[in-house]
Amino acid sequence: MRFTIQREALLKPLQQVVGVVERRQTLPVLANLLVSVGGGRVSLTGTDLEVEMVASNEVQDGEDGEITIPARKLFDICRALPDGVKVDLKLAGDRVTLSAGRSRFTLATLPATEFPVIENIELVERVSLPEGTLKRLMDQTAFAMAHQDVRYYLNGMLVDLRDGALRCVATDGHRLALAETTVETSGATRRQIIIPRKGVLELQGLFESGEGVVELEFGKNHLRVRRGDVQFTSKLIDGRFPDYEAVIPIGADKEVRLPRDSLRAGLQRAAILSNEKYRGVKLDVSPNRLGIVAHNPEQEEANEELEADTTVSDLSVGFNVNYLLDALGALSGDDVLLCLRDGQSSCLLRSAESDQSRHVVMPLRL
Repeated sequence: MRFTIQREALLKPLQQVVGVVERRQTLPVLANLLVSVGGGRVSLTGTDLEVEMVASNEVQDGEDGEITIPARKLFDICRALPDGVKVDLKLAGDRVTLSAGRSRFTLATLPATEFPVIENIELVERVSLPEGTLKRLMDQTAFAMAHQDVRYYLNGMLVDLRDGALRCVATDGHRLALAETTVETSGATRRQIIIPRKGVLELQGLFESGEGVVELEFGKNHLRVRRGDVQFTSKLIDGRFPDYEAVIPIGADKEVRLPRDSLRAGLQRAAILSNEKYRGVKLDVSPNRLGIVAHNPEQEEANEELEADTTVSDLSVGFNVNYLLDALGALSGDDVLLCLRDGQSSCLLRSAESDQSRHVVMPLRL
């Protein structure tokens, strides 16, 4: 096996796959990348047995073959090489030699036969949508995923494919984020899968906000995402996601409309004097006004008063200020709506212009 390639043409696929490789792993081969040359292209594969990323690029000159090379070392070497240099990689016995200009590196290898590859995913459904749209859906919901929760099915993101719509949903039990878009599906399809947290984070790093098209392939136990020269495959969490539609408050008819930026700034100022442990703030709603109050154990107090478009009178409810700020950061548009029911019920936040992205925050007793 041998190939020649420009440094930048090798560095781009390396950057895309190296994040999947865990620094600590049970099998030595999982610290390596599978490097395959064939058909005038070089393909790089990284995996941790849960998530697999494959990226490829054209080579200038090559001999077919495959081998596994230490991922982090190969990436660090390529990153440290000068711009525009030609990289020549050659396999001899159980060693690989990388030459670039006057630099020469010899790396240990492991046989390609030891490398675990996900091949067949038993395709159930395929959906295409713009890359920027999928990035938006994930960015608006991923922050609400649980982290190392004993309810393992919350440590990931639900992708809910239903008649003509694709939804991304995440919750940690205290707040919920939902974003959706319209897609073309084959007939009356309903498919729900849970992507593990690591898979979601890798996908977020992969996407750009461009208008390229990505393909989602739903398998029985895997999700595969194809984008140009990159193919991502993730195992799915085997669990039942909560009935998230039951969490979205019904009858939250007390609406407060105000500029997103001014609400965000008011909450950030009040948060300075909130309790460091509970991060609670109280929202006081009265006609044309939203009050934000924060206390802490040192008997300090913050009061903010914002102009708001509302006719609601005498409604007070407490929330974790971080959850409100996360939701506001994920929403788009100039104005937001806070939909409330009473002092003990959750709050629904959404953009005043669209309900394609919705966020639910549970109340806090203050």
